[in-house]
Amino acid sequence: MATTLYLLRRLLQAVVVIFIVTVVVFCLLHSLPGGPARGILGAQATPQQLAQFNREQGLDKPLVVQYVIYLGQLLRGDLGVSYTYNQSVAQLIVQRLPKTLVLTILQAVVALVIAIPLGMWQAARRNRPIDYVITTVSFVAYSAPAFFLGLILIIVFSQTIRLFPSTAPGGDTLASVFAQPQALVLPVVTGAAAMVAVFSRYMRSSTLENLGEDYVRTARAGGASGTGILVRHVFRNSLTSVVAMLGYYVPVLFGGSLVVEQLFNYPGMGLLFWNAAQSSDYPVLLGCVLIISVATVVGTLLADVLQTIIDPRVKAGRA
Repeated sequence: MATTLYLLRRLLQAVVVIFIVTVVVFCLLHSLPGGPARGILGAQATPQQLAQFNREQGLDKPLVVQYVIYLGQLLRGDLGVSYTYNQSVAQLIVQRLPKTLVLTILQAVVALVIAIPLGMWQAARRNRPIDYVITTVSFVAYSAPAFFLGLILIIVFSQTIRLFPSTAPGGDTLASVFAQPQALVLPVVTGAAAMVAVFSRYMRSSTLENLGEDYVRTARAGGASGTGILVRHVFRNSLTSVVAMLGYYVPVLFGGSLVVEQLFNYPGMGLLFWNAAQSSDYPVLLGCVLIISVATVVGTLLADVLQTIIDPRVKAGRA
């Protein structure tokens, strides 16, 4: 019962945050220099064109009425029309979002598969030379910009060794993305490198913290081996902080996709946002911002749900 109340409270908070996000996006649209009409039609638009556009879009109504109309459009899935593609923003996002999700999920899976055992292995060998070496490499990988790492990978593995293509798979469908799995290697590695550095550090710290708990000393006194303690006892408890960080890392993943997708010409949300920024396609820009913001809220909500499943202490402490 207490867990259910906690989850309902978190769901209500998520709804409130999403409502605030819609208000912020609406304000961004109306804070454009000269208003939305001037920002969309450009500096060369005549007063007559601006007035006609405002009438057609309902921008001559009071702001409160405009927001209610805008909110109603969002509830119907209407995010406006792209003036560059002459296509609905919702349709563009539906085409591009699954590809970005595939890329980000692959990056997260690869990063976690490497970072979790690496962090535990470092904790088991703390303060040894190999621990210091991995820590140094992690800091370098974390501090290296994604575009720089991507360029290095392209030069080494695409132009010098010629193992992988320098561009990601194209096409309008997910099938076309999976049709060239070798073309996904460099984008996935580029995005996963910084995540490995971050999550291995969190896993190391969490594992070290749990190794000092009473239940570990009890297990050792009972004759359990070091590996058995790590796998059976410490592993699950150490995942809590990693799961929490994964939810909060959602905006970083989407932000990183902007660089990775532009660098490798991957047809996802990041490339869509980049092209919209180049052409001042404000409906697409604001639609992308709204979707990424909602994804961030949903990601943090899922992280809290997973925490209650993994660690019973979270249920007791937050309910």
